[in-house]
Order: sequence, then structure tokens, then C-alpha cells
Amino acid sequence: MPPPSSPLKNRILVITGGSRGIGRAIALRAAREGAKIAILAKTREPHPVLPGTIDSVAAEIRALGAAALPIAVDIRDADAVESAIGQVIAEWGGIDLLVNNASAISLTDTSDTPPKRFDLLWSVNVRGTYVTTRAALASLARSGNPHILTLSPPPSLDPAWYGGHLAYTLSKMGMSFCVLGWAREFAPMGIAVNALWPKTVIATQALTMLGGRVKPGNCRTPEIVADAAIEILKRPATETSGRFFIDEEVLAEAGIRDFTTYAVDPGGALYPDLFLGAQDAGKETFTVK
Repeated sequence: MPPPSSPLKNRILVITGGSRGIGRAIALRAAREGAKIAILAKTREPHPVLPGTIDSVAAEIRALGAAALPIAVDIRDADAVESAIGQVIAEWGGIDLLVNNASAISLTDTSDTPPKRFDLLWSVNVRGTYVTTRAALASLARSGNPHILTLSPPPSLDPAWYGGHLAYTLSKMGMSFCVLGWAREFAPMGIAVNALWPKTVIATQALTMLGGRVKPGNCRTPEIVADAAIEILKRPATETSGRFFIDEEVLAEAGIRDFTTYAVDPGGALYPDLFLGAQDAGKETFTVK
């Protein structure tokens, strides 16, 4: 049961890419706070390798006593996104919170990133974030405490994070620059626009894409990002905007100092996340969402 006084009780949250990983963790954590969750993701049929569908997550949300609305949508399709947002509004009357979580990853250099893959990264990460936010904007503006939270890193011009995987970095920084612009643009509407990024690599199914270079035991679980996301979404929108939050810092501000419960292996050395270790720029670092 949700806490009786939770600021998120009965709030309407839309999350993209919520069928697995960090998106699923955020959806379930918000459900425990009593929010209503609309899950926008492509996966309706079970994937042969990656577990989780919008319907399986919706079932988990309902088992927690919260309302769920699973909608199969590819955020590269602007018309489908508009329709999905319209479905949420028709079902529940509006949108209070938007989490731009959906993201494509490819840690490849230029010679190994064909234009088709570049287009995928850009269309999901930047364009998809833009399209979804634009579609939800009018409804968010009518909310009492509206938040937009995007899973993207602090903006950086450090060449270390561009040289090895330019296409991916461009797309993630593009999401971050959307946060910068929207925080200023939407301020008169009272909409908070922030970003959240993990300090360490997060253990999700996408680890398999790294060919064993990062072991789960050197990662934290998605729950650390989910807990940090909820702490941000609880804050007053007019007092919390234009920030690039790191999960550890958010939780420390909330009084949490012991992060061992989030470690896959409490005794394992944690692998630093991409974009957050300029002092270790010569080391191989990754981000997995």
C-alpha cells in the first residue's frame, strides 16, 4: 500500500521505455507511492532474450495496488506518440509527470557506426524525447506540480566522452541540451525539467551488449535510480528545475548514506559510469540503460 501522505498518490505518470530495466524500476517505485502509471514502450510480445513487456510490468504495478495503462508505442513515430498521450488523457484526465527514459545505446566508434544506427540513436534518444515531451506539454501545463525528468547525463564538452562513441554521446548530450532549453522555456508554466544519471553502471539486461566487459557484480541495481527519481518528482516543481542530478547525490540529500543495499555484490568494486569520471578519462567506462 502507498504511504497515505505520499505527494505522488493519484498522480499520473507517463514513462517511456518502461517495460524493463531502469524504466520498470521507476514505474514500480512510483506505483508504491500510489501513482497511476502509463507505460509507453514497444515491447508487447515477449522478447526471446530480454525479459519484460508493457503488460508484464502493468501486472506488477496492479499487484502493488496501483493503476496501470500499458500502451504499445514506438517513440520514433510522432503520430503514435500523440495518440498514446491522448489515450492517457482520455483515460485519466491529464498528465502530471513525464519520465523520458527510453534510450538506444551503441558504444561504437565512427567506423563501426553506420548511418542507419546513427539515425536510430538520434531518433530514439533526442527526437523521441522531444516528440514525447511536446505531446504531453499542454496537459503538463495544467497540472498542479508538473515534472519532466529525463534520463541523461550532465552536459559536457570533454572530448574524452566523444572520441570513442561519438554517435551515442551526441544523442545523450542532445537529450541533456533539451533539458537545458526546456527548463528555461517551460519555467513560466511552472513545469520542472530535470535530468537524472547514475554514478555507477547499472545492472540491466543491456549489459550483454558489452560482451562481458562489465560484470553485474561491479554494478548497482536499477532501484537506486528509481529511488532517486521518486525523490526528485516529489519536490515542488517551482523550486526544482534545470538540475542535472546524480542518483547518489539525490539520495544523500534525502538522508540516505548507505548505498550498499543497491550493489549487486556488496563486496564488489563498482564500475564508474560514463560521463561522470573526467579524472579517469583514460579508463574504459560504460553506461548501460
